[in-house]
Amino acid sequence: MDATLNTFTELAEVFMLGGTVKSFELISNGNINTTYDVTVTADGVDKRYVFQKLNIFVFKSPKKIMQNIEKITSHISDKLEANGMSRDNVMHFAHTSTGKNYFMDDQGFWRISEFVPNTETFNSCDDLDKLRSAGRAFGEFQTMLSDFDATSLYETIPNFHNTRSRIAVFMRHVNEDPCGRVDEVTEEIEKIKSFKAMAVRLNELIDSQELPLRVTHNDTKINNVLFDKDTGEAKTVIDLDTVMPGLVAHDFGDAVRFAANTAAEDEPDLSKVSLDIDRFRAFAEGFIPEVASSLTPIEIKTMALGALTMTVELAVRFLDDYILGDQYFKTLYRGHNLVRARCQLRLAEDMLEHMGDMNKIIAEVSGVKF
Repeated sequence: MDATLNTFTELAEVFMLGGTVKSFELISNGNINTTYDVTVTADGVDKRYVFQKLNIFVFKSPKKIMQNIEKITSHISDKLEANGMSRDNVMHFAHTSTGKNYFMDDQGFWRISEFVPNTETFNSCDDLDKLRSAGRAFGEFQTMLSDFDATSLYETIPNFHNTRSRIAVFMRHVNEDPCGRVDEVTEEIEKIKSFKAMAVRLNELIDSQELPLRVTHNDTKINNVLFDKDTGEAKTVIDLDTVMPGLVAHDFGDAVRFAANTAAEDEPDLSKVSLDIDRFRAFAEGFIPEVASSLTPIEIKTMALGALTMTVELAVRFLDDYILGDQYFKTLYRGHNLVRARCQLRLAEDMLEHMGDMNKIIAEVSGVKF
C-alpha cells in the first residue's frame, strides 16, 4: 500500500473517522516506523490525526504490541478520570468497526492516534525547565502504571534491554563478520569489551532478584514527550511500542543518555560529546521525586549505572547493525551507524568519569544514602 491520498482515505474509512481526507504530510522523526500527519475534514471542520505504519521487520508481533497499548492507555485513562484529571494526558487510538486499534492487510500494519493540538517535540533540549518537566512526565507515566501487573504485558522486543544478551549476540556477529566490516571497527570492539563488566551488572541484579521488573516505557528519549507550546510543560508521553516489563534504571538511564548529551546522537566530532551534568540534574529532579516512594533503595542507587548501561547498549546496537549491513536503523549515509556508535562510546567514557557526580545528585534528590 503506497502512501497516497487514496491510502489514507481507505484507512480513514476503516477506522470510522468520518469526513474526507484533505491532506497528508510525512513526519520525518523516528528511526523505525513511518508516520504521517493527516488532516480529515468533516462538516467543514478540520481534524488532524497521526497515521502510522509499523515496521514489522522490527516489531514481529504488532498485534500484541497494540494489545499492550490498549491495556496501558485504558488503565491510565481510567485512573486519570477517577482522579478528576484530563484524559488528554494519555494517547488515544482510533478503533475499527470490529473494535481493534489497528488494521492489517497484505500491504502493511496501520494504526491511527489523535493528533494532540498545540504541542511540540524536541530532538534536543538544553532548557533545564523543560528537561525537569520531561522527567516528571516519564515519572508520572511510570507511577500511573505502578499498580499494573507487568507480567500481563507481552515482551514486544525480546531481550530489548538485556545488555548481556546484546553484547553476546554482537560478539557472535563480530566473529561471523557477514559484511567484511569488522576490520574497520576493532578499536570500537575493544572499547565495548572494556565496558562489559559494568554494563551487565544490572542483568546480574535481576538474576539475583535484587532488582524488580516493573512496567517501563523503554524508549524515554525527550522527543517522546509532547510539550504544550504555551506553557512549555510536558503534556503527554508518546511512542508506546516498547512498553513492557523492565527496569526503572533503564528508563532513567536512556532518558539521561539522550537528554544530557551535549551533542546529537550522530555527532561525528567526538570533541563535542560529553555529559552535561546540569541537564542530568534537571531530569533527575523531575523524574526521581515522582517515582521514589514506590522504589526500593537499590533501584534508586542503580540509576546512574542505568545511564552508563543504556549508553553502552546503544553503542552495541549501532555497531552491531553496522557490522550486519545496516538492516535495523534508518541511515542517511554509509557509516552512519558507525558514527552513532562512536558517539555513544565517547559519551559512555565521559559518564564513567562522572559516575560519582551522578550518584551524588541522585542521593541529594532522592534522600537515599549511598
